[in-house]
Amino acid sequence: MAILPIITVPDPLLKKISKPVDNVDDKLRAFLDDMLETMYAAPGVGLAAVQVGRLARILVIDTAPDDEDPNPMFFINPDIFWTSDDFAVYNEGCLSIPEQYADIERPAECKVRYLDYNGKKQELHAKELLATCIQHEMDHLEGVVFIDYLSKIKRTMYVKKVKKYVKDND
Repeated sequence: MAILPIITVPDPLLKKISKPVDNVDDKLRAFLDDMLETMYAAPGVGLAAVQVGRLARILVIDTAPDDEDPNPMFFINPDIFWTSDDFAVYNEGCLSIPEQYADIERPAECKVRYLDYNGKKQELHAKELLATCIQHEMDHLEGVVFIDYLSKIKRTMYVKKVKKYVKDND
């Protein structure tokens, strides 16, 4: 396994729409393992393939609390087919927007269909943090980052802060 470099805003790749995955094989599973290792090392609770430079509809997520065993989840070609009418606000962050956070309102629950690590069809009803994380990571697959929900002034400020952070930490 390998830790992959995470791209940050304003990289134009983050604004592109990811393509569906055709085949789940050992090569893809190795990439999933690398994504998971990258996410844990960052540290984060979710990572989309585009964040490591690959325009593929792939997510890895682990929202297990720090005091519990890891619970990695792999989503290949995920599709949210239902969201609740109730909303929840979470203070979101993003590995592609390091050290920046904002309160974002999203549906409190969602249902998603996807292929798992072994290419099997799955369906999941997600609530709370997991629902927020799935929706956040799914946004990446559509070329959307969480700061796109903020005003233009705030977005510009966040991008400037990230550029400085990246420059200072290179």
